[in-house]
Amino acid sequence: MSHLVAPSVLSADFGNLQRDIEMINASDADWFHVDIMDGLFVPNISFGFPVLKVLQKYAKKPLDVHLMIEDPDRYTQAFKDAGAHTLTVHIEASRHLHRNIQNIKAAGMKAGVALNPHTNIHQLEDIIADIDLVCVMSVNPGFGGQKFIENTFAKVIALKKMITERNSKAMIEIDGGVDLNNYHKLIVSGADVLVAGNTVFGSEDPINTIKQLKQV
Repeated sequence: MSHLVAPSVLSADFGNLQRDIEMINASDADWFHVDIMDGLFVPNISFGFPVLKVLQKYAKKPLDVHLMIEDPDRYTQAFKDAGAHTLTVHIEASRHLHRNIQNIKAAGMKAGVALNPHTNIHQLEDIIADIDLVCVMSVNPGFGGQKFIENTFAKVIALKKMITERNSKAMIEIDGGVDLNNYHKLIVSGADVLVAGNTVFGSEDPINTIKQLKQV
């Protein structure tokens, strides 16, 4: 399977959100990546259900919802109702991660787990076979436009090895600082899904940039 590209809605123009949603619909992108931040788990607040409802109404591609919030299990069903296809929670924010994953799947969504740059992949060993996605943060979560952390390549290679050895079907998603200079090396390292925010929405020609990110 070729890799997927998931433009990050956080970088869209919220004054023209429907226009940007239609642009993604018309592009080669595969998913919409939706960052939900609560100002507690990360030092930023993004948006909540009203924006997600707009996406649910107009998006023609799956919503890949990334929760950067404390105690994410509180809202599992609400995000399902708001159109989430994949729901990703942070390992650092989840006291009962296995239960969270079970609840996400019971609600009918794909279950993802995100890792901050400082978090070792071996914390996933006991649940890697149960999840559908691992979101590797390649910047510190909370703000768009940050510089890519180079250690991500080694982390992805090690994670791919673990996934193979544990016979897991989990996809590896990279979130943060993905651009036209590093995306190919990420794919070679084992990445399956590329989240791109500023690279897409800051481009003169977003449709073409997405097309380039899709190339192997």
